[in-house]
Amino acid sequence: MTEFRFAPTRRTALLGAASLLAAPAVRAQASTIKLGILQPVTGALAQDGELGRMGAEFAINEINAAGGIGGRQIEMVFGDARSNPEAGVAEVERMAAAGVTAIVGGFASPICLATTQAAARYDLPYVVDVGVADTIVTRGLRNTFRFAPGFGTVMRVAVENLVKLNDAAGKPAKTVVLVHEDGLFGSGLARLMQNELPKHGFEILETIAHPTPARDMSNVALRIRSLNPDLLIPSSYYGEFVLLARTMRQQRIRPKGVYAVLNGAASNFRFVREFADAADLVMDCNHWHDPRKPRAEELKRQVEAGGRFWAYNIPLNYSCVKLVADAIGRAGSAERGPVLEALAASTFSDHIMPYGPTKFENGQNTGAGPVNTQVQGGDIKVIFPSEFANAQPVFPARG
Repeated sequence: MTEFRFAPTRRTALLGAASLLAAPAVRAQASTIKLGILQPVTGALAQDGELGRMGAEFAINEINAAGGIGGRQIEMVFGDARSNPEAGVAEVERMAAAGVTAIVGGFASPICLATTQAAARYDLPYVVDVGVADTIVTRGLRNTFRFAPGFGTVMRVAVENLVKLNDAAGKPAKTVVLVHEDGLFGSGLARLMQNELPKHGFEILETIAHPTPARDMSNVALRIRSLNPDLLIPSSYYGEFVLLARTMRQQRIRPKGVYAVLNGAASNFRFVREFADAADLVMDCNHWHDPRKPRAEELKRQVEAGGRFWAYNIPLNYSCVKLVADAIGRAGSAERGPVLEALAASTFSDHIMPYGPTKFENGQNTGAGPVNTQVQGGDIKVIFPSEFANAQPVFPARG
């Protein structure tokens, strides 16, 4: 057998060397940008986690279809926080080792508190989607940015709008019962309400805490019946409020108004569609999309066309991913340091939330604010602020 050997010429050798030198640069340019998406998709908060993941996926798919960021596609590295802080921290460690540029999500305040701290050890940019506890952004963590409003802002707006609502109706509501989940979110909000509502003439008859998850709300409903408040103000996650609202409906407990604050069900179309009677005329001060923005309404149509329910987690996480993509694009780099600086200097306005341009002060987006919604005729309408409300409030719900 004759053996043939290839003897390269000087030209082919030079070309080969040049291609070898160029190859790493080509691969680097073609590599993906890894983005961590952290949500609790198992456990008590699974429904909210799935909604958050959905919103993030819509944004990532949209960005990639448009060519990515500087020609690089976004690769989602998903982590399941399993509805508890410890699992969330483990996922942050995994994402950091995987080389993600940033993390979006967290949802619940206890998860966000723990996971932002874990991410800070790696100078890993973290955009909080919900996590309303203000301690998340008051610890001086330079890696942490909360896109949505926190406790303080939501409570202030909720009370201001409640006073407007009550005054316009001739002040029919004087007594209040607060119902809240017993974790960081519900307990913190209840304390703020206990301090603020009496300043505006409301008498708090009782504050009732419940666990998450809760399997039965009969005792809570019976206590509400015995107190007979004008207003019920609940701050709970989805499952618990649905259970309470249905129990109250069954027992014919009908206060003059249910004025929820950061409630997991009152701004979720699943509740409205599946339990229309219990949901009717429930109000909420919460996160919501901007109904004036065509992209928001188009995304809502896409979600519902797929047989899924619309809730605030979707547009909020969609916007958070767009915020990070904008920062990466302006930084001209997927390295964590430049992205941190770009986020801190953000003026991002291409979101679908009822916010102004993004401006972070100590990690909090000062351009963010909540809205008031009300379930009317099987739909969720915006009733405050007036500049983009698409309905007038119905209050009191009964005489």
